[in-house]
Amino acid sequence: MSQQRDLPESMAWRVIDRLESGQTQRSVADAIGVARSVVARPWNRFQETGNVRRRPGASRPRTTTSTDDRYIQLTARRNRTENATQLQRQLLLATRRRVSSQIVRNRLHEGGLYARRPMVCIPLTPRHRAARRRWVAEHRDWEQHDWSQVLFTDESRFSLECDTRRVLVWRDRGTRNNPTFVRERSQYRRAGWMVWGGISIGGRTNLHIIGNGSLTGRSYADEILQNHVIPYAGAIGDPFVFQDDNARPHRARLVENMLEAETIQRME
Repeated sequence: MSQQRDLPESMAWRVIDRLESGQTQRSVADAIGVARSVVARPWNRFQETGNVRRRPGASRPRTTTSTDDRYIQLTARRNRTENATQLQRQLLLATRRRVSSQIVRNRLHEGGLYARRPMVCIPLTPRHRAARRRWVAEHRDWEQHDWSQVLFTDESRFSLECDTRRVLVWRDRGTRNNPTFVRERSQYRRAGWMVWGGISIGGRTNLHIIGNGSLTGRSYADEILQNHVIPYAGAIGDPFVFQDDNARPHRARLVENMLEAETIQRME
């Protein structure tokens, strides 16, 4: 059976002809494959007005004024992470006007604001950006054989407990990368594991789980450099280049001394 609620006008007139000829509403509905109520609507309209055309209905009155709409949008732009219910409550306190949270969302959508998950990454400062552009300029002419000598390494912490907070931000389309809407990664204050690994064009190291969960200059030298980086460098040979970041344990004096003693070149 069709799920339609109203019949096209031409079909409605054929239904009227059948009903006037003495057929029941049930038999007509079964014949055209619709619910009986779909047949009853044009018949009732015909009985009242002599026509089967639907009467134009008045639109629902708008529950907010233009001033309310501007207040909702301005409040959301000032408090990007507040949800529709919180904005609804603020409107009630400010104007004594009670509207649903869906009305709040509708008004925000009309103003071009949508609730989106923020980009999750480390926000870059102007100094970070300048350093990255400088690094790119220094290596823009490198070719594959140059990069094949580099081992890229880093640590990462995996939390054993998921972050269930659902934080959304109200933002305009096309503004995902705006630093205002970037949320920094979790600081991992909960239980977790820190691991280290390295990759290159020719392969990768084993994934190393750092023993006590935190990295120090001593553990970096003893667990990482001694067991992974130095053997990898021996396999590559003299052209080997080692890359890590500027984390404090990576720049410890004992780490610098070990790399210098092994004549391992470190990428700036």
